[in-house]
Amino acid sequence: MRAMKQLGRFGVEQALSCLFPVVIFASLAVTQIISLPFLPRYDWLLIICFLMQWGMVRSGLETLDELKVITLFHIIGLALELFKVHMGSWSYPDEGYTKIFGVPLYSGFMYASVASYLCQAWRRLHVQLINWPSNWIVVPLSASIYLNFFTHHYWIDVRWWLSGLVIIVFWKSWVTYEVNRSQYRMPIALSFVLIGFFIWIAENIATFFGAWEYPNQTEAWSLVHLGKVSSWLLLVIVSFLIVATLKRVKGESRSSWQENLFVHKDSEKLHE
Repeated sequence: MRAMKQLGRFGVEQALSCLFPVVIFASLAVTQIISLPFLPRYDWLLIICFLMQWGMVRSGLETLDELKVITLFHIIGLALELFKVHMGSWSYPDEGYTKIFGVPLYSGFMYASVASYLCQAWRRLHVQLINWPSNWIVVPLSASIYLNFFTHHYWIDVRWWLSGLVIIVFWKSWVTYEVNRSQYRMPIALSFVLIGFFIWIAENIATFFGAWEYPNQTEAWSLVHLGKVSSWLLLVIVSFLIVATLKRVKGESRSSWQENLFVHKDSEKLHE
């Protein structure tokens, strides 16, 4: 019974962490069924995403530091969208005033929602990292994974080599999290796979509601190819590595500030 309660509590925390993605999915469903007046659908989705982001910061559900991380992901995601749509990987067939080179601006919020989930879950579950590799390894690995999304159109696709490298780099790395003050842990590589798989499920829901279209979905909706899990897995790795690196830098800065503060106070006492 305790295990079931812990699992239920874990599910609640995960659901609360997914608030931003849930709002996006709900907006996709509503705007697909109901035709909103005055503006095209993509423009309404952008307005809804802006209002949701403002509401989360205003209510304290997201901090300003987390907003900076989410904005970074919005830019990274939008750049990837512009390139992939240009290459014909997928498309946004509907009209919209806020489309740039065929990409609606709301699409960046779909990537930002992944960062929002990671930040929320990190805080709610008190996530900590064990045996995290050096930033000298993590940063180039993240950059290589992200660049491969672009370069594989012109060169060989090295995603499987990068996936193998991730396993080697994070072989001894674990992530710990708390549920009702009980601490659990899992291999970081496993957490990448799980998050990537659930994003693939979310992608199927999003394409069903017309968020975007793959070439094989032009005539009628069909299940997104399971091979896309590998793409989302790599994107999740990039997202996780960026969030983890920024969290570690922030934590080290806070520890350094506290240490300097204590030293300053101690010196004042000695002076007195």
